[in-house]
Amino acid sequence: MRSFKYLSLVVPAYKQERTIVKDIINLDSILSSFDFKYEIIVVVDGFDDNTFDKAKSVKKNTVKVFGYEINKGKGFAVKYGVEKARGDIIGFIDAGMDIDPSEISIMLDIMEWNKADIVVGSKLHPDSKVNYPFARKILSWGYRTITHLLFGFSIRDTQVGFKLYKRIVAKDVFKRILVKRFAFDVEALAVAYRLGYKKIYESPIKLDFSGYSSVSILNFWRIILRMLWDTAAVFYRLKILHYYDK
Repeated sequence: MRSFKYLSLVVPAYKQERTIVKDIINLDSILSSFDFKYEIIVVVDGFDDNTFDKAKSVKKNTVKVFGYEINKGKGFAVKYGVEKARGDIIGFIDAGMDIDPSEISIMLDIMEWNKADIVVGSKLHPDSKVNYPFARKILSWGYRTITHLLFGFSIRDTQVGFKLYKRIVAKDVFKRILVKRFAFDVEALAVAYRLGYKKIYESPIKLDFSGYSSVSILNFWRIILRMLWDTAAVFYRLKILHYYDK
């Protein structure tokens, strides 16, 4: 028996009409095999396609679908979902299922064994099985180097879209988050460290990058620059303004 009784899993989704129904059904099938209560919170980050209507078509008591008209970013969507979450453990996983959600069993075990504050999926865990483009590996290495220099994280990989938080940690951290888009993972971990939630562990994942993304190639480099700018802003708020201490 696990010590917690309720899991909330947030699924931020943007332009995922191709996969969202399959994603939800797959997640529900996996979570229903466990002996605890759960909820799947789908947050549709902008009505730019039929993702919202497709998600709403899944009629399950364990699935809750929220959304808003204008795209605000993954960080905003996750924060929105965390605010709605009722679980003892609150996590999130990217829609599209490039990451195998069945690995949540291992993540939950790691959280239990270590009484962890946070468990993060990690491409660099020795037991991880990853398949994604070489260019992304280089960019990931570069960004990882920058964040380690700025924040001194003990974990090696901050950017995988699969994480679990104890409820008290998630609620305390995400109410302070300002980054609405892709650098929010780093901000959340930096805030957690600042608030004293340092029992953070990595968990293996299975990642198979499908090649489909809501991010166009045209916007890819803009996103990289925005991530760097947002990361610098997090450092400034953390180290200079002490904003997160409030």
